[in-house]
Amino acid sequence: MAITKIQSESLNLADTYDFTGTVTGAGGVNTPSFQATLSSDQSISENTWTKLQLDSELFDSDNCYDNSTNYRFTPTTSGKYFCYGTHYSLQSSGYDVLIQCRILKNGDTTQGTIESGNRVTTNDILTIQAHSIVTLNGSSDYVEFWVYQNVYGGGSSANARGNSSGRQFCNFGAYKIIE
Repeated sequence: MAITKIQSESLNLADTYDFTGTVTGAGGVNTPSFQATLSSDQSISENTWTKLQLDSELFDSDNCYDNSTNYRFTPTTSGKYFCYGTHYSLQSSGYDVLIQCRILKNGDTTQGTIESGNRVTTNDILTIQAHSIVTLNGSSDYVEFWVYQNVYGGGSSANARGNSSGRQFCNFGAYKIIE
């Protein structure tokens, strides 16, 4: 059924309609958005929170992610954002290790902090994730992805895994939620 003019009648939702022209006011966009990965392994020091230097952008819709100096997402549109990060490492030191990750808003542990942690044994592959919905003001607010490791019984550093054979092990991304 083609619609030529709608007056005060209601639409029958069981019918099929053909629209021509432009439909406005429906839906929205999930931008700004980005996802970045590590191009190579990054050392994570013992008992230290370390910002992952995710330097390889898979996409960055509005150039809001800094992949060369601050490694942070500063969107230019205010709203709620779904933020996510994945940390991947191989523990081979011979000791148990605790790995944690968090997403920080404006570098503050009291805002937008989501931590995920796991303790693994020798030669374990460990993947942990953090995710959060964070309200950002569209001008100065930013989010970053941080990781922490503690080796029990013998302190040493571990590596966050970089890209290998086309696989993106560690990643960080965000997108605007349509409200």
